[in-house]
Amino acid sequence: MDVLGDGLLEALRLLLTGDEDTWAITGLTLRVSLGATLVAFLLGVPVGTVLALGRFRGRRVLLAVANTGMGLPPVVVGLFVTVLLWRAGPFGALDLLYTPTAMVVAQAAIATPIVIALTATALQQVDPDFLLQMRALGATRSRALGALLVEAKLPLLAAGMAGFGAVVSEVGAAQMVGGNLAGETRVLTTAAVLATSRGQFALAIAFGLVLLVIAFAVNLAITIAQHRQTVAT
Repeated sequence: MDVLGDGLLEALRLLLTGDEDTWAITGLTLRVSLGATLVAFLLGVPVGTVLALGRFRGRRVLLAVANTGMGLPPVVVGLFVTVLLWRAGPFGALDLLYTPTAMVVAQAAIATPIVIALTATALQQVDPDFLLQMRALGATRSRALGALLVEAKLPLLAAGMAGFGAVVSEVGAAQMVGGNLAGETRVLTTAAVLATSRGQFALAIAFGLVLLVIAFAVNLAITIAQHRQTVAT
């Protein structure tokens, strides 16, 4: 109990006193995870839309692959990205390993299947006659599709936030491709692991609490958006 109490006090101290290292680690965590989520969203929503609305051979297989990818172990993703970016790997010349960019790539690979699968599910739940009605009203195919995405904006937002939640809390891929370098690639999860390995439990708990605050803020934003949408309708 003393360790937990010390962790709470340490978290408050680090945040309220403006500890430079903690803010730097938190800032990098947000930049990497938000960047990865944006990439996953830009890739996942179009692919999920095609899988939801398209009718082509292999569609169900691709949906199954996306659903399977939702449970892909981050350490496996980290391994493949490390091999690809390794000095002797196919992209080794880019010299990206152990950089925030490599972490964005790895985390985007984790989040993209989540966004794809949840986008496909969300669009499949919209009234199947919606697109036909829009086309009957004279809307072009692109406008009708845009209206469909607007109709499903909250589930799509939830898909993006689910992807963010998956990457902001993962440690395996971030550790493998980032190297946990102080001042360069150290994020909250890897910092917590390092502090725990050193027996600095109060500091590790403090980093964990900062992560919980971030997760709470994300969920609160979704809840407020959903409430406003419900009131508006």
